[in-house]
Amino acid sequence: MPSFDTPVPVGALALLFLAFAVKQLAADFLLQTTWMAQGKDRASAWAVPLCAHTGLHGLGTLLIALPVKPALWWLALVDFAVHTAIDRGKSLIGRRTRLPATDARFWWLIGIDQFLHQATHIGLAAILAAA
Repeated sequence: MPSFDTPVPVGALALLFLAFAVKQLAADFLLQTTWMAQGKDRASAWAVPLCAHTGLHGLGTLLIALPVKPALWWLALVDFAVHTAIDRGKSLIGRRTRLPATDARFWWLIGIDQFLHQATHIGLAAILAAA
């Protein structure tokens, strides 16, 4: 296996990734309102609830980035955009397939959504840890 020598401190990376995991829990489960959750999945008038929800993600990233490296505030915009794309994609697939919660594929969709969010967070944490 090739060596991956990087200037990224492992401790900082782990702490940042933990911060992003807490942010994900808060934005996707603790702070997301029924209006956001149901509104972002509608066929029309979905943009405002979706952006309100993904705005929580961007705000969380901003709160993580500012104490670490204020010049990287723009990572909050990246997180907002990526979360918006992931959540909109999940909504479109969910509406088209109409999978009930009793179908394993429904949970696969939820799992893929969460995986993509966490993969995004690994990248954001690495950027901040290297800064």
